[in-house]
Amino acid sequence: MPPLLLADVEQALRSSWSAETCTPEFRSRWTEDNPARDQCGVTAMVLNDLLGGELIRGEVHVNGKQVDFHWWNRLGMGIEIDLTREQFGPEETVTSGVVIPRPPVTEWRRLREEYELLHERVMEKLNNQQGTASAAARSQPV
Repeated sequence: MPPLLLADVEQALRSSWSAETCTPEFRSRWTEDNPARDQCGVTAMVLNDLLGGELIRGEVHVNGKQVDFHWWNRLGMGIEIDLTREQFGPEETVTSGVVIPRPPVTEWRRLREEYELLHERVMEKLNNQQGTASAAARSQPV
């Protein structure tokens, strides 16, 4: 089986975002023009499922006032991956983050349905990519 590449994971995540996978209370502000908007929590969790590491949470500020939180990942050797940073406008700033222990999915009271939908979509895309790559490798002459 071909290795799982970060580029494949990123493509699967980005192509799986929709209004149905974003934070419900902000669903009305999600658009195809800014598909990363309000996807950070569920995206960080799915990336954590696939690559491990730590979950990082920072604060989002507008005019010096906290208005929300932002989530991203830190992998081994301190490498941070934030696939949803582009969601923010110039008036929004994100503080440096702190490590947040991952709660078990069974204890989630919020975003569970959105996470499960995103996870399902991403896994389907990755499984299809793996199957395509395996078939291509099998058809190569030896």
